[in-house]
Amino acid sequence: MKKRLKFSREEISWILYDVGNSAFVLVMVTAIMPIFFKDFAAHGIPDAVSTAHWGFANSTASLFLAILSPLLGTFADYKNLKIKFFAAFLVIGIGFTLLLTTVSEGQWLLCLCLYVFARVGWAGANIFYDAFIVDVTPKERMDRISSSGYAWGYIGSVIPFLVIIAMIMTAHDKSGAALPVFQTKIGFMVVAAWWLVFSIPIVRNVKQCHFIPPSSSPISESFNRLWQTFKEIRKHKQTFLFLGAYFFYIDGVGTVISMSTAYGRDLGFSVTLLIAVILFIQIIAFPFALFYGKLAKVFSAKNMLLTGIFIYCIITLIAFLLPAISDDSIKTAVFWGIAFLIGTSMGGIQALSRSFYGKLIPPEKSAEFFGFYNVFGKFAAITGPFLMGIVGVYSGHSRWGVLSILILFIIGAWILSRVEDQY
Repeated sequence: MKKRLKFSREEISWILYDVGNSAFVLVMVTAIMPIFFKDFAAHGIPDAVSTAHWGFANSTASLFLAILSPLLGTFADYKNLKIKFFAAFLVIGIGFTLLLTTVSEGQWLLCLCLYVFARVGWAGANIFYDAFIVDVTPKERMDRISSSGYAWGYIGSVIPFLVIIAMIMTAHDKSGAALPVFQTKIGFMVVAAWWLVFSIPIVRNVKQCHFIPPSSSPISESFNRLWQTFKEIRKHKQTFLFLGAYFFYIDGVGTVISMSTAYGRDLGFSVTLLIAVILFIQIIAFPFALFYGKLAKVFSAKNMLLTGIFIYCIITLIAFLLPAISDDSIKTAVFWGIAFLIGTSMGGIQALSRSFYGKLIPPEKSAEFFGFYNVFGKFAAITGPFLMGIVGVYSGHSRWGVLSILILFIIGAWILSRVEDQY
């Protein structure tokens, strides 16, 4: 049988959604929104406190999804419900992204509330998007398809990002804010539009191939199925062992993604530099996400995940030592080095985690099990930013918060080493 090299329509549609929703991550979670919040919405609040508020908001969004994910996933495994849940959260995410344009200076609480709901919508849609991987491709192609999604997501998100940066850089804002407010809010609209356009293919072309037979009482049966899964946890020992590892190491990865820009501002780096560094990371992440997918065939997905975790340990240590460097030019050069290391492993870890897990689970229960996947991921996303925020507030400097997440990578690597590699 000849090896299939081309992507199917369903695979392409699935990958394109990563292109669309990645713009939200880049602009709203990583690059522009944290600066907008710290310098405009939270104007006048001390740096360590506003950074802590940003961390608490990310934790709150994750907590909300963590509570709902298992039940939503269990319910969505019934025929044709997966796409409906996906669309509902998609609308929530895009809608609240647009509402962020209504925030005025000093309205930090309103800003965080709207941001939390926008992030809930984005993360909720991703529960069902991730679960669709078992419907669009066979197990032997999951590493490649998952890596392609992240890779093209990084490149695709750069396009609206550059449009937004062009508007910001050419604006003449007299308010004194680090970012021109009007152009930044237009940028939020660009994110919402980009996200919507690239959501259309998956809604139109991807169908739920694996599902649970219809039920006359789907809600009560969903609770029963959820309870049964917990009772039969020993049958899925490797799955839940992996989730334990994932909880810790993805916590560290997510904290670096969501808190890096705020930390950079605390260290005194300019908005222009931070934006350039983030763009650099996106470009570097594209080939390395694909590279991780190819190397997984040679060295296994598990070994590549352990490699990525080790690199993140190095990143954390360097970031902790960064404030001690007195020479600004050396500090800037080291910051660029950290960015390069992040770009080499960020996409690979996320992509291979998704595909590795997809091979462990029963396909007809993909939404339910990806609900658990997101529970562990979302609870992890609570603890990392919260830990960094608490340690930063009590120590008086964010660098100690950065150091505190090193333990998450170490624990995650240790548990992952005990998981059996499936392929």
